[in-house]
Amino acid sequence: MSISRRGFLGSAIAASFATTLNTNLYAQELPLPANPFGSGKRPIIICAHNGVNYLDDAFAFLKNGGDTLDAALRVVKGPEDDPNDDSVGLGGLPNEECVVELDACCMHGPTRRAGSVGGVRNIKNVSLVSKAVMEHTGHVMLVGEGAERFAVAVGFPRENLLTDRSRKIWLLWKEYNSTDDWWGPGLADPNWKPPALPSATPQSELWERRIQRLAEGAAQLGIEPEFRMAAIRRVLSPPTGTIHCSALNDKGEISGCTTTSGLAFKLPGRVGDSPIIGAGCYTDQDVGSAGATGAGEENIKVAGAHTIVENMRRGMSPLEAGMDALQRIVRNYNHDMTKLNFLDMTYYVLRKDGAYAGVSLWEGYSEKEKHSIAVHDGIRRMETTVALFKGPSHEFPPFPVKVPDELKKNSVYVK
Repeated sequence: MSISRRGFLGSAIAASFATTLNTNLYAQELPLPANPFGSGKRPIIICAHNGVNYLDDAFAFLKNGGDTLDAALRVVKGPEDDPNDDSVGLGGLPNEECVVELDACCMHGPTRRAGSVGGVRNIKNVSLVSKAVMEHTGHVMLVGEGAERFAVAVGFPRENLLTDRSRKIWLLWKEYNSTDDWWGPGLADPNWKPPALPSATPQSELWERRIQRLAEGAAQLGIEPEFRMAAIRRVLSPPTGTIHCSALNDKGEISGCTTTSGLAFKLPGRVGDSPIIGAGCYTDQDVGSAGATGAGEENIKVAGAHTIVENMRRGMSPLEAGMDALQRIVRNYNHDMTKLNFLDMTYYVLRKDGAYAGVSLWEGYSEKEKHSIAVHDGIRRMETTVALFKGPSHEFPPFPVKVPDELKKNSVYVK
């Protein structure tokens, strides 16, 4: 059977992951630590790692009486506005036709309302557009051209979201994967099989060849030397890219929002979990709030954020509630680690009393990049998530290889 790019969820070099698969084939669930997170402090804001630099302003706003949803939106708007953050908003990595498409949703606990937009082009701050849908329409979700026209009608400017850097990364991906695309069976297909090794060539040598080829292409496209290694990583393992934020004030009011540019180089029109109420974000004023980053298709199938909030309603702690949602993803694959190794998911969980947790399917995307949750409850900090499985979901590279010297020098964009 032919294995396409979609067939191994974003990796055009799945054959080189075969060695990595063997290390995780018999991965076991890790025991839950005893209360690794804080409990019961309000006000508090939690979010994905790319929102940490925007927490101070949002927390001050929240502490001084600002609305919980507005506080959360202040956090996610930062990455949306940042052209160097290619996971959301301006500069987000485009779809396979080199068009940036954005998704977002929000839920306002105090008034129990929600708004959502999907597949939006030419509008940068889709998180704010989702709030506008909530406030100015009788609908919950608008998509595509209709969502764009609505955004313009209520005052959002149209602008080109494709930065020169993201365009060059797309060109590098397009040239390297000219015979691959997102068409084809996914991991959930019962006929999917892990790819076989293409030859007897040592995997380290294959990696070196790929990286060298991409480095030469990146140089020809004019990608900055310090960013070339990061660009290569995006080509070889396309990121999902998202930010979630939940905010709770001292009165117990809570809100949440999630925004994304979605899976890099996706099929046009693909919508992931981020704008789906109950998947990428869910808030219940009586219980708490949850959100997600990672494999959107898998999270939709377990209604992850809603599942977590309902788990807390039934008495689970934030940590237990998040772990149960991860285990549902695992059960969907019958604990098949050859498939689960290609997936990752991080949940951000905040209960109404201020207890919180960050959980992830794997410890990180590599040994050096651990999943984390950003927190501000008077002290801004990063905390490592609790992982269901030990080890990385897909190491980059999966073992030591020789990296060209020009990629080692001044490489500041490593993720």
